[in-house]
Amino acid sequence: MASDEKRWFQHYPKQVRPFLDYEDVPLQHFFKQSANRFPQHEAIHFLGKTLSYEELYDQTLRFANRLQKLGVKKGDRVAIMLANSPQSVIGYYAVLMVGGVVVQTNPLYVERELEHQLADARAKVILCLDSVLPKVEKVMARTSLELVIVTSIAEYLPFPKNMLFPFVQKKQGIPKVKVTYSERVLPFARLVKEGEALEPEVEMNADDLALLQYTGGTTGLAKGVMLTHRNLVVNAVQCDAWLYKTEERSERVLGVMPFFHVYGMTTVMNFAVKTAATMVLLPKFKPEEVLRTIEKQRITLFPGAPTMYVALVNNERIHQYDLTSIKACISGASALPLEVQQKFEAQTKGRIVEGYGLTETSPVVCANPIWEKRKTGSVGIPWPDTDVMVYSLEKDGEAEIGEVGELFVRGPQVMKGYWMRPEETAQTFHGEWLKTGDMARMDEEGYVYIVDRKKEIIIAGGFNIYPREVEEVLFEHEAVVQAAVIGVPDEYRGETVKAFIVLKAGETISEKEMEAYCRQKLAAYKIPRLYEFRDELPTTLTGKILKRVLISEEQARKEEQAQQEA
Repeated sequence: MASDEKRWFQHYPKQVRPFLDYEDVPLQHFFKQSANRFPQHEAIHFLGKTLSYEELYDQTLRFANRLQKLGVKKGDRVAIMLANSPQSVIGYYAVLMVGGVVVQTNPLYVERELEHQLADARAKVILCLDSVLPKVEKVMARTSLELVIVTSIAEYLPFPKNMLFPFVQKKQGIPKVKVTYSERVLPFARLVKEGEALEPEVEMNADDLALLQYTGGTTGLAKGVMLTHRNLVVNAVQCDAWLYKTEERSERVLGVMPFFHVYGMTTVMNFAVKTAATMVLLPKFKPEEVLRTIEKQRITLFPGAPTMYVALVNNERIHQYDLTSIKACISGASALPLEVQQKFEAQTKGRIVEGYGLTETSPVVCANPIWEKRKTGSVGIPWPDTDVMVYSLEKDGEAEIGEVGELFVRGPQVMKGYWMRPEETAQTFHGEWLKTGDMARMDEEGYVYIVDRKKEIIIAGGFNIYPREVEEVLFEHEAVVQAAVIGVPDEYRGETVKAFIVLKAGETISEKEMEAYCRQKLAAYKIPRLYEFRDELPTTLTGKILKRVLISEEQARKEEQAQQEA
């Protein structure tokens, strides 16, 4: 089919062109543009503290200046291990300004996960919260880290919240961390204060590497996805075009989707900076706080994961809040239940649609039209300049309409490749097409439906969980002889992790003990919620565990349970 005859074009709103114009600029260009055009406009609202675009840009320049003086050069990797906060925006754009490469790092990572990522990226500097400093210091000697820059949530809280913050942490059971500063451990606040508000002199172009965004795979080892400035610029422009009813400088975007997740980074931070929107940041998702924030801050856009919307519509106090300021929400990371969509729209009078993307595509590939024709169960149609194909292995080419095959993607938001992994990069591309690993079908109008995950990724609460990684932790336990991990349906998280375990002869261990063991080795969202101990697991003749049998057994069990309850 010719590029100008794509079947999905007929469903594009008349305000959205199928081919867009992109400036040949680094991502931070949008930040400078917004700061110059709207210096006094509110850029960030953070738990009562506000920063204008002029103030935010000034502090970012100062931090960038200090990074340069500390020796950060073009191409150096700088890790950012923060919750959503002004520091996470300042740090991100400052690294880009000096030509550095951002390595987004989840603050929930345990030492093993953190060490792998920092060592693989060969990160030179890390900007982190004081609460995670002990983890960073424990792995530092086994990585290439030279400097640790430490900040605290309290540094950007208004008075008296900043004074009360230590007491709040104590009440929540978060241990106080005493930071000992040195030549290798530096305070973020002081660096910003001492820096000069000068534009860093670095030669840059749109094809320079901007981000290493880590994602897992069938091997269980996290891989660094190389995203260029062009990739990120393109996806921000596409996002702006798709949300055509939004207005420059007028939107208030809720930033509760973590910026260390590529979806939150693009649809909240990069989109907001490009359009001079106000980011209303929350460091953690708490349903009651989100509802209160939507009402009080008159939120207009709320990108999120289905888990968040599920929690909100099931909150017994939702009817006490006025949520009608919301214009649009694009739900990503996993399937959005129809009932949740209907309830949320009834409460907000706004629109919520499902989209699809992956880390390798910066991340958005397609979404349902927000104010036009959408289809339940579909992830929508490809975004401008984005081409998708359902690939049939049998035909070695494009599948028929309605036929299931692997979803292939090509477009200017597709990654450069995997960091230091040329073989895996080559395996992930079919010519110019990116192989997503997701099984899908397309209908006659070009709407895409995700059918299954070829890569066995479990998506729980918007987080990607890779079974192999969890299995490796289980295998490390001295009592375990066999282990298999699958995702099972969960009303709240979308999916949850279930572990099937075979113990060595004579060994006994309880579910509680196994959970405690996993808690030491895995981030909280990766820990299996369900355990089943068996004498043996179904395997092939060569000994490979047949996960499809386990999945089928789970489905049969669920159907039987539903029949009994009916």
